[in-house]
Amino acid sequence: MTSSPPLPVKPAAPTVRSSLAHAVRGALIGIVELVPGVSGGTVALVLGIFDRLITSANHLIRGVVRLAFKRGGQGVSHHLGGVEWSLVIPLLVGMFFALFALSGPLHAFVEGEPTLSSALFLGMVSASLLVPISMAREAGPVTRRTLIAGPLVVLAVAGAAFWLLGLPSMQVEDPAWWVLVLSGAAAVCALALPGLSGSFILLTFGMYEPTLEAVSERDFGYLALFASGAVLGLASIVQLLAYLLRVHRRAVLLVATGLILGSLRALWPWQDNGTLLPPDGDWLGPLLAALGGATVVLLLWLRERRGIAAAASL
Repeated sequence: MTSSPPLPVKPAAPTVRSSLAHAVRGALIGIVELVPGVSGGTVALVLGIFDRLITSANHLIRGVVRLAFKRGGQGVSHHLGGVEWSLVIPLLVGMFFALFALSGPLHAFVEGEPTLSSALFLGMVSASLLVPISMAREAGPVTRRTLIAGPLVVLAVAGAAFWLLGLPSMQVEDPAWWVLVLSGAAAVCALALPGLSGSFILLTFGMYEPTLEAVSERDFGYLALFASGAVLGLASIVQLLAYLLRVHRRAVLLVATGLILGSLRALWPWQDNGTLLPPDGDWLGPLLAALGGATVVLLLWLRERRGIAAAASL
């Protein structure tokens, strides 16, 4: 008999300080969504808001669907009332601000300092592995079966992700409207699935440069088609993920761990067209950048753990 997953801690009443903090969290998610190999879902895990975001998104989607097709007033009120608006609204504001205001400078940093930026993100993503691992351990009792099956699932998923990320990327010129819709649907999975990088998905299918250019140049026609696909993709993946987190929480977290582990291939600082190379002579700077990135993530994780523990003790 397995125990139920721990119930999420009831959020405190919103304040100006908490709203600003959520806006900063949204900005962090927006920033990493611009970087190939780094997942916004992973950042949400590290920041301790992953479950709350999935729950709120699931309620929002169900409420909108009921309003549009079922005309059920009571059901609409129930689902929209289940959305944690004090988290979602400032988070979205911060995320879109970062996407539009920082896309240019961040792209310049990634393009101008590819080795240093990759090392920085490698350290951050490596340290973030602690988050799904600790959550999986807390998802239920540890048995002999889970001790054997858990690492096997992680290694199998990591191996598949490692192989897929080694495939050569393409470049699409003047994409058709349906390509933009499908690209948005695929890329938005990274917001819901830790370990999947929306930017790397776009890079693999040759849509990263056109999309980043559209964001930088405010091409709203392009962005509208991309966003419509993102809405469709998010509506389907969020409901599935919300169900799996309720019924198979540990399995989802183990898969997330494998995806994050396998995604490290995309962030190895020394590679050429997907071929991994040994470090060159100038390795001290990238090493310090990786250690710095890992330290930032560990500090954020420890801070969130202390906050959750303090809230649960009240």
